[in-house]
Formats: sequence, C-alpha cells, structure tokens
Amino acid sequence: MGTRWTGVIYSCSKRPKIIKLMVRFLQSLGKPISWLIFHSVYFLLFLSSHLYIRLPQRPHIPQLPHLSLPKFSLSRKLLFLFSLLASCFLLLFVFYNQIIKDLPNPEKLITRNQILTTKIFDRNNNLLYKIYLNQNRTLVKLQDIPKELILATLAIEDAEFYQHNGLSFRGIFRAAQADLTQGKIEGGSTITQQLVKNTLLTPEKTLKRKIKEVILSLAVEKRFSKDQILQMYLNEVGFGGAAYGVEEASQLYFGKPVGQLDLAQSAFLAGLPASPTTYSPFGSNPQKATERQQLVLKRMLEEKYITNADFQSASKEEIVFKPQKIDIHAPHFVMYIKDLLVQKYGETMVEQGGLEVTTSLDLNLQEMAQKIVTNEIDSLKRLHITNGAALVTNPQTGEILAMIGSKDYFDLGNSGNYNVTTALRQPGSSIKPVNYAVALQNGFTPATILSDTPITYHIPGQEPYSPINYDHRFHGNVPLRTALGSSYNVPAVKVLSAMGVNQMIDQGEKMGITTWADRSRFGLSLTLGGGEVKMTDMAVVYGTLANSGIRVDLQPILEIKDSKGKIIFKSECGTRGEMSLNEQTLAPTDRRGVSGRTLALVRDVNATSDLSVPCQPIQVLNPQVAYILTDILSDNSARTPAFGPSSYLNIANHPHVAVKTGTTQNLRDNWTVGYTQNYVAVVWVGNNDNTPMSYVASGITGASPIWNKIMTNLLKDIPDKEFAKPENLLKIEICPITNTLPCEGCGGKWEYFLPGTEPKNHCTPKQLTPTSIPDNQKTSKPGQLLPAIHN
Repeated sequence: MGTRWTGVIYSCSKRPKIIKLMVRFLQSLGKPISWLIFHSVYFLLFLSSHLYIRLPQRPHIPQLPHLSLPKFSLSRKLLFLFSLLASCFLLLFVFYNQIIKDLPNPEKLITRNQILTTKIFDRNNNLLYKIYLNQNRTLVKLQDIPKELILATLAIEDAEFYQHNGLSFRGIFRAAQADLTQGKIEGGSTITQQLVKNTLLTPEKTLKRKIKEVILSLAVEKRFSKDQILQMYLNEVGFGGAAYGVEEASQLYFGKPVGQLDLAQSAFLAGLPASPTTYSPFGSNPQKATERQQLVLKRMLEEKYITNADFQSASKEEIVFKPQKIDIHAPHFVMYIKDLLVQKYGETMVEQGGLEVTTSLDLNLQEMAQKIVTNEIDSLKRLHITNGAALVTNPQTGEILAMIGSKDYFDLGNSGNYNVTTALRQPGSSIKPVNYAVALQNGFTPATILSDTPITYHIPGQEPYSPINYDHRFHGNVPLRTALGSSYNVPAVKVLSAMGVNQMIDQGEKMGITTWADRSRFGLSLTLGGGEVKMTDMAVVYGTLANSGIRVDLQPILEIKDSKGKIIFKSECGTRGEMSLNEQTLAPTDRRGVSGRTLALVRDVNATSDLSVPCQPIQVLNPQVAYILTDILSDNSARTPAFGPSSYLNIANHPHVAVKTGTTQNLRDNWTVGYTQNYVAVVWVGNNDNTPMSYVASGITGASPIWNKIMTNLLKDIPDKEFAKPENLLKIEICPITNTLPCEGCGGKWEYFLPGTEPKNHCTPKQLTPTSIPDNQKTSKPGQLLPAIHN
C-alpha cells in the first residue's frame, strides 16, 4: 500500500470521532451497499498501490539470432480508467438490483386498496357506529377542507410545497445534518416525501429507503398535480389512535366535520402528525399540545398566511375538545347489522372497504324504547327480573325501527352485550295464534265451542301429559274467541291434537319461524311455547297477521353504498313506511286458505333477514283468517275473563291494538307481543342466566308494562285506526250463549265467519238454561292467586 494511504489511515486513527461517524454512516446504509463501498474502496487501494504489472523474470536461455520478446505494460491512466468503469458498472448493477427493480408504481397511490371506515347510519342519517380495523379513515375532497387547515399544514410541514419538485434542499441538508450529528435517520421533509413514505414504502429508516423515497417523490410530482398530492396526504396521515385523515381527526378531537373547523382548531390538527402521542390533549402533558398549536400559528404568521390580528385571536381562543368515549348508538342493532354485512361482503370489505350503510332504525324511537326497558327492569329487581329486550318493526316493510337487546349493553357482569332479540327463547302462549291459524283454515270459527276440561294424553315412550291453565282452573265450554283471548291452555292443546303438530310447524315456518327444523323435538306442548323461537321471528309472525296474511321478512338495511358512493344494495320493500309490492308474488286465495301458487312460493322461506334475497312479500295466510285472529287479539272483552277489563294490554284511546302475552311454565320467559297496521312491538323479560323469575303476572307485571309504554309512545300522535277488513268475510248475529244463530231471548252478539263456516241452526230455549262448571273441574278457590303456568 502506498505511503499516502498509510498516512491517511494513520491520521484517521488519531480521530476516533471520525471513525465512529463513518461506522454509523455505513450501518445506516444497510449491508448490501456497505459491502459494495467497502470492496470498491479496497479495489481502488489495491490498484493505486500496484500501478503497473510486473511479469516474472525469464530463465536464462541461449539467445537465438534475431529473437526477442516485447515488454508488456499498462499505462497508469488506462488502468485507472478501467478500474473506474468497472466500479461504476458494479455500482449501477447494485443500484438497480437494490433500488430501482423493486420501486412501486406511483399509480398505486390511486389504485391501491386504501383502508377506509365503514359507517352505519339510522334512517334519518344519524351516525350509529363506525367499523374499522386499525385505521379509522373517511376520504374528503380538498375543496371540502378549510383553507385554514391547508395553510397550517403547509406552514408547519412544507412551506415550499407549491414551489419545489418533490424535494426540499433545505430539508435534505437538515436531515443530513441530523444523520451525522444526532445519530439518527430523519424522515422525508416534504409533503410529497411523507406521502410516499406512508403509502408506497416500508417504514424502516435506512439510506436505501431514503433513496427510494427521493426517486418516487420525483415520479409522483410528475404524475400528479400539487392539489392531488396534498389531498392524498391530508387523507392519509395519522393523527393519533385509529384516526387517519383530517375528517376522522376532526371527529375524534372536536366531534364535528372537518369543514367546520376554525383557525385555532386547524392549527392544532396540523401540528399533530409530527408526534400524535406527544402532542395529544389527552396525554400526560396536554400543555405540549398548546405549545405545538402556538408554534403552528407562529409559522403561519411568518409565512404571511394569516394576519397579526388572526394570530392574536386564535392564540387566545380556548379550544374545547370532545370527551373521549366509545361512539356507538343502538349497540345490539349495529352489531346485528355488522354480522349481516360480513355474511354478505366478507370481513375485509366491512372493516376496510368504506361502506356507507343506511339502516331502517329510528334513533329517536330506539332511545325512547331503551329508556323504558332500562327503567322498568330496574323496578322489577324485587321479582328477580334482571333483563329485558324489545323489538319494534314496520309490518308493511319489515323494517326494524328499534332493537333493544338487553337492559344495558355495557353491563358485562350481566352479559349485557348478549342480544336477546336474536337468541333462542321459549315463547309461552304468545305462539298460540299460529296454532289457531291452522284451525281457522280448517273449518274452526271464533264461535266454535272448545272444551276446557281436564284431559290426559298417553303418548308411547313418554310420560302422560295433562295440560293445565294459567290459573289452575278449568272453564268448561268456551268459544274459540274467549279461549284465545284469555289464553286458556287446555283448549289450545286440544286444538293442536286435532290439527296435528306438523301442521302447526308448517304454518309457523310459513309465517316466519326459523327454528323448528328438528320436528322430532316437538309435541303437544308446542302450542304452549315448547319450541324455542327468536324475537326477530316473532316480529315476522305477528307482522304477517298485521299485514293481512302477507309475510314480509325483516329488512334492517335500506341502502348500502361503496366507498365511491355507488349504490350496491337497496331494499325493495320501499322505505320510510311505504311498501313496494311485487304483484307477481301475490296470488289470489280461495275462501279457506292460501292458493297452491302461493304455497309453491313459501316452501323455503326460513331466512328472516338475508341481504342476498330481495324483498318478496308473500301471502302465507288467508287474509280473512288473519283478520279474524287480529279481531280476537284486539277484543278486550275476549281477554277480560283472564286479565280483567283494565290491564296493560289496553292502550288509551286506541282500542284497535292486537296483543298476546306468553309466560313459560318455569317462569324463565315472559313475553308481550302486540301490533297495529303500522307497528309490531315484541317485548321479553327474564334473566340471561336462565334462572327463573320469582313471580310474574301477565298483563300486570313483567313484559306488559314495557310493551304498553312503548306502544303508547308510538301511537301518541296517531289517531286510532281499524284494521282493514278483507272481502269475502261474513259478519253474522249469533246467540252469545250457544254461539248459534239467534233465537227468541238470545242474540245481539256479532261474529265473523269465513263463507261456508257460518252456523246453520238457531238456538233453542232449552240451550239457554244456565249451567255451572262442576266442582271437580276446579283446583283452586275463586280469587286464589297461583303461580303462573301459561297465559
């Protein structure tokens, strides 16, 4: 090695600081480039020490006449040029292999799958919830961002943005100085470089990545306009937590759209991206947030973006931040919606696709119902009732207007996040209308006399079954109207025995029940609630009755848009109370039941809420039968024997409200389900852990008061309206004692009949003789209160 290089190395060895800086610099380059530089320097040192090649001496041989070998040597300049070209070629090869080959295309800035936030709204465009994975982001256009925020960002991040071509030489010098003096690699100094770093490159801090950043920044500046680059940056940069982009940052810190920010708020947001944790107003040192904001305002003043008066005003403004909390309304409902979206579009699209989902929920109605459920359950603790749920729907469209899955979603100790409206629960006697729907389609009438007397069923392989009534009493011969209205159990079981369990299951599935697939599990107790159902299913069943026998499945989503605003789903049932019927699915019915054409349409109708199936209203029940059942369930005189003339089943000034209760034998479930032409309200009370309630009296305590208050609020501004009466329905005067055609001394009661089922005979004086119920049919003394069994 030449003496001059020896001197250089000796000089460097006396300066350890220089060696440390060189080592640190090489480490920052990464192994491939460091290896290249080291071996290139070594090669040059070697050549400089051997500027010519010496051939070995020839052995002494006799000299031949006229024979001589020419000397071979290379000039120093030619050798140096050769080594320089070789080194350059090697450098270019490594540069291409390590840098250029893997550079992403700048077009990825607009073609990449950007992580966006899915938003769920109620029917009135109130935000219910945001769904996102790690980045909560909503894209906004540059023209929708306040000028103050744009200027504040330029002042603190890149004042020369509109002058440079992607690189700031002042920033490069500052970064290089920090590299050498502070021992760290700084990020890109321009907005373009930051955009490239955050979107197209990996986050490691090496010179290799820095070189890529510079090259890509120049390419991005050639491909996109300055406004496009600035818009992409403001939508990409992080502002702390999961908030990415200026829109979600504005919502996070101020609870308002970004377009409503003033100068002081804009200056605060512009200062956050440098270090969101350090400058957070909710961090350990909120004073730093104020100091950072003041610095941004000062830079804006220096750049002449604002006047001194603006500076003084914004500096003195006291910023009020939005309290940090979980922003979620109607939590059971939005989680229900999220599950539906995932089933349809997949988890990735839902959590990152930026969908905008408009639901059928009415947030005002939801909050009203939630408050009622919470207050009423709090008052029932003495009865060991700790939870309640409610569901309100529009029977004409299937829209869910309110869904309260529990008393308190956030009560983790009581499994509050468990959604009872979609859970399996026994319905008690609230399922009886399905049983009686079968009977009325097979010749029974509201005037049909049913025997409420003791009976025992002996079924092979099972214990003898003896149904009993809610009050532990028997009531003799009663018309079907009273048996259903007063919810007598024994007549209901006898009707089911006559019709067959399978017929009830068939009818239940047509009307909306989705949980009775295993028919082997069910027997005669099915009509008393022996088969589990969902509240969502019961809303469809009772909605079918309210809708003249037309089943409309639940439609909780009105519209879905993708991240670009394109509608990708729209409910076909109409919105905001107006139903759009597909007339081809509605077949004419005969006088006794649904037509064969309609039956073909309802063979597989088990999904009560499926985004993949368009809304198809289907006639699943004779409209005359649906009307008769509705008339019975809204007849206060028919339920008076069991509930009294004044109970929570009556709605003030609204006599035309149909309602049915249900309580299971083990006192684990208590229901009240009622409806008008416009609303179905399903209410349940009980305990999530399935422990029994200590006592519940249907129509007095439990679900009925909750149902009454919800329905009263729904109808307070709506005049009472009778249910629409279908054609081909007879209304005939009968004798209330015999339920036959009237005779002398007995008449005045009017009853509905399907054509062909009306009574043919008149009563006789002998039939009018009063009879009493035998004593052996009674199991309790009059007025004695017994535990609830079924109602």
